[in-house]
Amino acid sequence: MSTHELYTEIPGEPVWQVPAAGSARFSWEYADGRERLLALYQKGKDKQWDGGKRIDWDIEVDPFNPLGTPEEALPLYGTRHWAKLTAKDKGELRRHYASWNFSQFLHGEQGAMVCAARIVESVPDLDAKFYSATQTMDEARHAEIFGRFLHEKVGMLYPINDSLQGLLGDTLRDSRWDMPYLGMQVLIEGLALAAFGLIRDTTTKPLPKQLLAYVMQDEARHVAFGRMALRDYYKQLTDAELREREEFVIEGCYLMRDRLLAVEVLENFGIAAKEAALISEQSEFLQLFRKLLFSRIVPCVKDIGLWGERLQRAYLDLGVFDMGDSNLDLLMSQDEEIAEALDRERFAAEESARVAEVEAAIAEGSGAP
Repeated sequence: MSTHELYTEIPGEPVWQVPAAGSARFSWEYADGRERLLALYQKGKDKQWDGGKRIDWDIEVDPFNPLGTPEEALPLYGTRHWAKLTAKDKGELRRHYASWNFSQFLHGEQGAMVCAARIVESVPDLDAKFYSATQTMDEARHAEIFGRFLHEKVGMLYPINDSLQGLLGDTLRDSRWDMPYLGMQVLIEGLALAAFGLIRDTTTKPLPKQLLAYVMQDEARHVAFGRMALRDYYKQLTDAELREREEFVIEGCYLMRDRLLAVEVLENFGIAAKEAALISEQSEFLQLFRKLLFSRIVPCVKDIGLWGERLQRAYLDLGVFDMGDSNLDLLMSQDEEIAEALDRERFAAEESARVAEVEAAIAEGSGAP
């Protein structure tokens, strides 16, 4: 089935063309490289995995409750519209929200794949080209599995949100080689990691938990890569150049805050855009969700050396300034451990089942009761 048959609203042009600027850079130094970045490249090679095999796609998913979302987490809960919803309507609402979230994840992962490829092309250092080549493959795998989940398990997709598309466009149009790092590795990936983590830790359904845990294991490396490369580069920039990057971060953060309302979902349930935005703004769950989404971005921005007065004021206005002191390394190590623990549990269960099957066959063959 064509993806376009599953969209809630047909996107504009079938192919979004973003004019690219900047130079492709070659390096003739093949023997030198930063030890920590080459170590990350080795890890990127070692940790490649097949989305068709590592994930248990045989797990059944109820498309009308893909994530086990409680009623209280739905923005319409407690509003004048809630009492009018039938049980079927509520299931449809859950389906739409899951579709909207995972559709934005899917579109973001395609954007990450394109940005990683742009980094391979434009970054001047070969060690960074090596690593971003592995990331390009990671992002392709992520787009593959999110697309499969939406097509096979949910049966519905949403077009890319305007604000996410705007940030992707700004990131790709900029001719400076560090901007795909900043826009994608820090802002979009940071936002995605926090969103993935919140859903991974709250869903009661095993398949989306697997998807998100395994994707986050990869993304932990990607954010580490962006931090290493930008921290080194930004030490060399002038105050004026740093301010330009900070302005980009500020604009991107406000864009991302505004993209989290999912007004499109409520519009599909007959609620006008203005009221839908107000309902989403007032949802206690979404307010918490929006704040937590900056938990990965703020400490990363601070770590790479972008912490000017105007940026700090913006984070105070967003209510996320205190997140600058979060331990990003600890968060990333926890992401890796959760994925590894899922693997251990799953393969231990499979091994136990195989042992039981063999024992049963032996008992049957020996005539034992």
